Amino acid sequence: MGRFLLLLSCTLVSDYLHPWRGTNAQTMFTIRDISISLEPGSDVMRGTNVTVRCQALVSSSGTGPLSREYTIFKDGVTVYTKTTSSSGDLLYRLPDARVSNAGKYKCKINIEGKQVTSEAKKLTVTGLSAPLLHLNNAVVSEGEEVTARCTAPGETGSIIFYFYDDAKEILEDRVNSNQSEVKLRFNTVGIHKMYCTYTVLVTPFFFRSDKSNTVTISVRELSITPVLEISPYSNIYEGDTIDITCTIRDLMPAMHGNVHLYLSRGTQLLSRGDTNVNHSMIALAKDSEEFECRLEMGNVVKVDTKKILVTELFSVPTLSMSPSEVFQRDHMTLSCRSDSFASERLHRDELSYSLDPPESLLLPKSTGVFSGKALLYEFNYTCIAQAKGIRKYSKPLTVIPKVTVSTPRISVVGRAVLGRPIKVLCQSDIGSLPINYTLLKEYEILSTASVKMPFEQALFTVTIHQPDEINKLMCEAKNSPGDPPLSKRLVATVVVPLSHPTLTVIPVLPEIAEGDHLFLICGVKGTPPITFKWYRDGSNNPIFTTTSDKNNTDYQIQALAKGDSGTYYCEAINHANNVVRSAPVTIEVRLALWKKAVIVGFCLLMVSVLVVVIVLCFRSKRGKREAAAELSVKPSSPKSDDSLTVILTHDTEVNNAAPGKVERVDISVWSERPPATANDEESSMVSNEPDVEYTEVVHPQPADPCRAPLKKGTETVYSELQNSPHGADDHHGYGSVEYADLNGEQHEMNHYPVEHSNCQDLPVPVD
Repeated sequence: MGRFLLLLSCTLVSDYLHPWRGTNAQTMFTIRDISISLEPGSDVMRGTNVTVRCQALVSSSGTGPLSREYTIFKDGVTVYTKTTSSSGDLLYRLPDARVSNAGKYKCKINIEGKQVTSEAKKLTVTGLSAPLLHLNNAVVSEGEEVTARCTAPGETGSIIFYFYDDAKEILEDRVNSNQSEVKLRFNTVGIHKMYCTYTVLVTPFFFRSDKSNTVTISVRELSITPVLEISPYSNIYEGDTIDITCTIRDLMPAMHGNVHLYLSRGTQLLSRGDTNVNHSMIALAKDSEEFECRLEMGNVVKVDTKKILVTELFSVPTLSMSPSEVFQRDHMTLSCRSDSFASERLHRDELSYSLDPPESLLLPKSTGVFSGKALLYEFNYTCIAQAKGIRKYSKPLTVIPKVTVSTPRISVVGRAVLGRPIKVLCQSDIGSLPINYTLLKEYEILSTASVKMPFEQALFTVTIHQPDEINKLMCEAKNSPGDPPLSKRLVATVVVPLSHPTLTVIPVLPEIAEGDHLFLICGVKGTPPITFKWYRDGSNNPIFTTTSDKNNTDYQIQALAKGDSGTYYCEAINHANNVVRSAPVTIEVRLALWKKAVIVGFCLLMVSVLVVVIVLCFRSKRGKREAAAELSVKPSSPKSDDSLTVILTHDTEVNNAAPGKVERVDISVWSERPPATANDEESSMVSNEPDVEYTEVVHPQPADPCRAPLKKGTETVYSELQNSPHGADDHHGYGSVEYADLNGEQHEMNHYPVEHSNCQDLPVPVD
C-alpha cells in the first residue's frame, strides 16, 4: 500500500514537472527533443540525392509503442506527413535534388496531442539543367504559324520560359511544368535564329538557366504585295483633282476573304476595301504628306507608301491691325493679305477676302482692308482668303480695346500724421494698363509712378508740415494720348501729435479739504480722439482711463479723504501714437472745516476751564496768605539811606498736615549797604536809583484743604523796601513793592482785602 501511494505521488509530481508527459494510465511519456538534419549537407549541386532526417527523443514508462505523427515543412508549407509507431528516425528523401527543392525545412512531431517543432534548416541547391528548344518547321512563309517547344529537363516548380528571335525576346510563358509550347509567326522575310531560357521561382528568389540550343528558321516572302498609285503625281497645285488607287498584286484565289486594304493620309483613314480601293480629292497644300496603302492578311502586313508635293495656289492670309493698340470706340483698321500666290495659275485680282464673323461691324475699305470703330469688348477676328474654290483662314486676331482711364481717386493709406511720412494712394476704377499716375501739389509735379501689372498700386510718400498742406495734393492718371483726368483735392484728417500736457486741480491746492469734490483735469494740444490715463505715484497701473473727442477731460474723486493725498499725473495718447505726460501735482487733503471748528472750540473750552481753575486757585492762595500775617520790618538803627530787605522763608510740611497747625517762622534781616563813607554823598548823587534792602521773613503758611497736596518745600517772599535817596520823608512817594515767589509763580503782594476760602466749615488755625 505504501509503495502504491509513493508511485502515485511520484507520477503526479512528474506530470506537474513535465507538461509533455502523457496522461495515459498505461503509458507515460515526454518529448524531450526533436531535431532535423540535411544529408549529405545543406549546400548541394543539382542532381544530388538529399535526405531530410527528423529525429525525435521521446521517453516513455511503458513497453507499448506510441503513435507518432511526423510533419515536414518547406518554407512553412507542408510537404510530407507520416504516422508511425516506430521510435526510429523519420526520413524524407529528395532524389536528384533540383533548385525547386531549395528552402527552409522544419520537422514537427505529434504524440497524443502533444507537439514539438524543430528548428529550421536551409537547403541550397545550385545549378539548373540546360533548356532544349524544338520547332516543328524550319522553313515557313511570312505570316505562317510555327510551333516552338522549350523544355527544362528534370526541373520542377513554378517556371517561366522566354523565347528569343535574333537575341530579341518575343514571348514569355509561365507554367507549373518543365516545358512550354507556343505558337509563333514571322512577318520578316529572311533567316531567324531562335533560342529559349527559363527561370525557376523559389520564393523569394529567382534562378535563371543558361541559353538553350539555337534553332534556325527560314521565312520566305509571299508574292502578294500592295500597290499605291496617285494621278497626277507631280506638278500638282492646290485645287487640282487627284485620283488615288490601292490594289493587290499577285493575289491568289485562295487568299480571297483573308486580305484587307487600307488607304490613309497621315493619321487620316481615307478609304478601306478587300482587294481594290479608289479615292478622289481636291489637292491642298496640307496634302503634301505621305499616303499609305496597307495590306493585312492574318498576321502578315505589307505597306506601300508615296509622298506627293502640292504647290500652294496662294498662301494662308495674315490679319493685322492698325494702330497696334486701340481704345474703345476709337477708329481701327484691319488688313488681310496673302503674301504669295501661284502667278502661273492665279491672278491677284482673283483673290477675295472677308472677315469672320460678319457681324464684326467693320466695313471693307479696299481689297482686304476693313475699317471701323473698336468695340467696347474683346473680339476675335478671322480673315478668309478665297480663290478657285480654295478657302484659307488666317489665325484669329484678338482685339482687346483698351479702356480710357477713369478720373483717379486720391486717398491716404493709414493715417496722416503731421511731420511724419504718409502714404498717398492714387487709383482709378477702370482703365487699361499701363497707367501712369502723377502726384501734384498745387499743380506742381512731386512724383510719378507707373502701374503695369494687375493689383499693382501707385503709392507716393510725402511729409506734411502744416495741416492744410494735405488739401493741396492731387493726382492725375494717363494711359492714352488725350488729356489725363485729374483727381479732386485730397481730403483727409491730419493727426497732430500731442503736446503741452497739463494737469489742473479744482479746487485749488491750498483749499482742498476732506469731503470736497476733486476734479483732475488733463488737457493737451493735438488731434482727438485722445485716450487719457491718470496715475498716482507708487502704482504702474492707471487709476482711470477714458477716451475723449475733446482736448481735455477730467477724473473726479468725490468725498475726498485723507487717504487720497498723494502725487498725481496724467498721460495722453492719440492716433499719432506719441505718449505725453503732465507734470506731477502733489495733493494734500486738509481737515474739514467742521472738524477744525470742533477742535478750536474744544481748545477754547479747555483753555477757559484751565483759566478759571487757575484764577480760582490763585485767589484762594493769596487770600490765605494775607490772612495769616502781614509783616512790616524796619531796621534797629534806621538811617535815611538804609534799605531793608525782608525775606520770608516758609517751611511748609504739607504732608497731610492738620488744618490750623502753626508752623515755625524764622525772620532774618540784613542790610546790603555798607557803612557810610565820605563818598556816600557823591555816589548818591551819581546814582538816582533808590537803595534796596531785603529782609527774609519766614512765616507760617496754613495748609489749604482745597488744593492738592504739595511737596515739602520752602517758599520765599521778597519785599522791597525802598529808601528815598533824599531821606525817609520821600519813602512814601515811591510806595512799596513786594515780590512773591510761590511755587514758581510771581504774585503782587499789595495790600488787598483778605478773601475768604470756599471751605467755610473748616476750623481757623490758632497761633
